[in-house]
Amino acid sequence: MQVELMDASGHKAAVTNLNQLYLYDFVEFADADVNQAGLYTSAYLDAYWFEEDRHPFLICVGGRFAGFALVRRHAEGKHSIAEFFVMRKYRRKGIGERAATQVYARFPGRWTVHQMASNPGAQAFWRKTIDRVTGGRFTETEHAGRSPGTSQSFDNSAR
Repeated sequence: MQVELMDASGHKAAVTNLNQLYLYDFVEFADADVNQAGLYTSAYLDAYWFEEDRHPFLICVGGRFAGFALVRRHAEGKHSIAEFFVMRKYRRKGIGERAATQVYARFPGRWTVHQMASNPGAQAFWRKTIDRVTGGRFTETEHAGRSPGTSQSFDNSAR
């Protein structure tokens, strides 16, 4: 299966719609409810179409939308994957890993990827994917407090 990471600057509606599926899946790990229109809200989604340090991408498989990735560059020059979603139909087929690898290739430099403590599946996915991308050259940190979870940090500048 061909996996393509496509700039979603011209596809806001598609990402917004896929984001509803993502948030529906995500409420398993975080407390959220739909609004009076029956939709989930996302505080920062719109910013990906007007802030230059935020980058929206669609994940495509065989020309069909299969998910999305939202990448953010922070003030200190570090990148993070703010949100990453692969539709259930495309999971456990290596598509997420290939898409993440393409994200990292587009933005060489320092990265931190954070997962919630309540989402061990995401922790396992990112740990495995980052291990493969970096050849094991990353650090992992456990976080407590306001946003408990795990993060992996690495630098792919030399790749």
